[in-house]
Amino acid sequence: MKRLNFWISVALAVIAGFALSAAFPATAFWPLAFVGVFILYWSLIGRSFWTGFIVGTITGATFWLTLINWLTLYLGPVPWLALGILQALFFGVGAAVSGIVINRGPQHWPSRPGRIAVVSIVLASVWTLRESITSIWPYGGFSWGRMAQSQAESPLSQNVAWVGTAGLTFLVVVSSALLFQTLRERQMKLLSIPVLFFVSILAVPAFPHEISGYTNVLSVQGNSRAGLFDRGAPGSILQDHVSGTLPYEGQDIDMIVWPENASDLNPLQSVLAAQVLTEVSAKLDAPIVTGTITVDEQDRVFNSSLVWTDKALAQYDKIHPVPFAEYMPNREFWRLFQPDLVDLVTRDYSFGTRPNVVDINGVLAGISICFDITDDNQAYLMIDDGAEIILAQTNNADFGKTSENLQQLSIARLRAIETARSVVNISTVGTSAVISPDGATLDSIPAYQPAEMLTTVPLSTTITPAMSFGRVIEWSIGAVAIAGVLLILIRRKP
Repeated sequence: MKRLNFWISVALAVIAGFALSAAFPATAFWPLAFVGVFILYWSLIGRSFWTGFIVGTITGATFWLTLINWLTLYLGPVPWLALGILQALFFGVGAAVSGIVINRGPQHWPSRPGRIAVVSIVLASVWTLRESITSIWPYGGFSWGRMAQSQAESPLSQNVAWVGTAGLTFLVVVSSALLFQTLRERQMKLLSIPVLFFVSILAVPAFPHEISGYTNVLSVQGNSRAGLFDRGAPGSILQDHVSGTLPYEGQDIDMIVWPENASDLNPLQSVLAAQVLTEVSAKLDAPIVTGTITVDEQDRVFNSSLVWTDKALAQYDKIHPVPFAEYMPNREFWRLFQPDLVDLVTRDYSFGTRPNVVDINGVLAGISICFDITDDNQAYLMIDDGAEIILAQTNNADFGKTSENLQQLSIARLRAIETARSVVNISTVGTSAVISPDGATLDSIPAYQPAEMLTTVPLSTTITPAMSFGRVIEWSIGAVAIAGVLLILIRRKP
């Protein structure tokens, strides 16, 4: 493979971006993730740092603006463009650094098998490090669109229980990098290296998890008008979920799970909402886990989840509200650019400090509210505190009939495998599903229809290698990326 004309590289960059995006739902053709990585690396051959940055930014923009086009339905084109371009710039920096590795790395290792392996490992480490950084920064990061998340429905998904989300990203990228480097050097006799590597990770067995018990969960999708700009009567969302719950009176139920914002009246302040929840809980003889908006004695507003019988037995407040949606960081600064959009976020949710594991009728449940499910650290906290099941409550009403809910569901599926915990992913409007610890779907509800799931859900206390060593794996990959790039930059050609 020789250096390409710049405009051919640009064309390939666009193709790579579309291929990467199509690996995620709704298309969800996971092999395209490998194709996208390969084409991107091909487009970087012979590129300088800055032209590599341009090519990578084009790939990133194509990928991100396609992947998160659902954001336009919520807040219009400006936030979509802002977030997409920001992520594309980060992507471009990663591609520019990868270009250095591609173009200068092979000069430092005379042995072809050795340099194919080393260059591929450094390339995959750089990709993974870039994802790790953008998942936590700025403003808490945006841990969406990570390469691992494209593999939730693929046979490779079982690897995530062994190596974590960052580790699975690394395995996907290094597979493509090995093939790219082998073909680039025209070493057809070494094609067995990438082939055997891919076959080996494809053959990784599911991590064995032990079932410690079962719990009967009634999860209710009210199909409510629960979007930010919906103007339903106060209490209408609560009534939708009550209506779906009451027909199950007399059934053997251990807990009732409603989605984020299911109680649009705060039962800690509304006597009516408290009375309704108490009556429903008493009739079904089970605690209700419901999302609501709470206000503390200091007038701080929280996106919360309550465990309710005749009162609130436990409460989790969302630890990481979403910037520019649930709160406006540096409000006065951003108002200078788009005052109308900034003022749409009329209230700033505060950052919760309560544990994200609660006791529900003797079962320790990890609580995840909406985008919480994408946060690796939240998963570690749940498992560290003994969660036996994960309840992922969400409200997708703002995103209409786009692929956002399917993308979020795929992240929940990957999280179930990674933690070896069942995940009850329940939405106001769908898609809702109960996922077993091995990633299988136990029950599901399509989007935009009112329905319920009464499911016997397995519990587990198994600790996967990903939960034990995931942080170390991610830090180690980052260290390899930094060390590899520095070595390439400072080492002279032999």
